[in-house]
Amino acid sequence: GSEMCIRDSTMDGFEVSMGRFKNAWQHFCTISHHKVLVCRHCFKVGLYRQGIMHDLSKYSLTEFRVGVNYYQGDRSPNTAERSDLGYSTAWLHHKGRNRHHYEYWIDMKGNRDATLEGKPMPTRYVVEMLCDRMAASKVYQGSAYTDASSLEYLRLEQSAKGELLMHPDTKALLERMLTWLAEDGEEIALRRVRNEIVKPRHREPNTPKF
Repeated sequence: GSEMCIRDSTMDGFEVSMGRFKNAWQHFCTISHHKVLVCRHCFKVGLYRQGIMHDLSKYSLTEFRVGVNYYQGDRSPNTAERSDLGYSTAWLHHKGRNRHHYEYWIDMKGNRDATLEGKPMPTRYVVEMLCDRMAASKVYQGSAYTDASSLEYLRLEQSAKGELLMHPDTKALLERMLTWLAEDGEEIALRRVRNEIVKPRHREPNTPKF
């Protein structure tokens, strides 16, 4: 009887270890696939350094561990962790280190006004955000992805409860590029981004930096 219990316990431990290894491998493949897609998009628009450096924090212990523990396959592990804990440790770590997320640019209105607001994102990071959103839609939607998917997701964000703390300049530029993508397709849209946004170092009216 005791030998049977030991054997069962050993097998259970082995299955748990194999399950975690499988999650780790699948999560690694998912984030690496995403990174490769973002890199391709960034290269097409002329943001080479950002393409190479994109999302490196996802390979850190803080973020990767959550990816393993909450691996889903069809949605971000951060979403699952948030459902479980009420917040996501991986996302809090990630958004503070990656400037292509508009949440990185949320700050107080002023030294004596603690109201939070979205600050204008430099153009280069809005373009990287475009590339990131395209890649994320492709990875998670798979064969259901269309050139309108990323624009539809933005609309979904805008319709959610609560204010989207994105600066009007950032929102206007992102929406413009996503509309090009939805209406003209990826090849033409990325060519327009390169020629009309990146090459002339375009800035929206209240955006101080490219």
